[in-house]
Amino acid sequence: MDFEMKTQKFRCPYCRAEITVLLDPSVPKQRYYEDCEVCCNAVEISYEFSDGKLIDFHASAEE
Repeated sequence: MDFEMKTQKFRCPYCRAEITVLLDPSVPKQRYYEDCEVCCNAVEISYEFSDGKLIDFHASAEE
């Protein structure tokens, strides 16, 4: 199984800047907060991998 870090691009839900994050496929399901590098607001990142493939990704405004 391929557990190399994967890059994922998304738009910040606050300022719409394009952000790139690294995802770890060895962790099948994860949720965490990452600050936008442009506007510094907290963005909730959640993702899920299955067999080393990204099957779900969400980046949303902190609730």
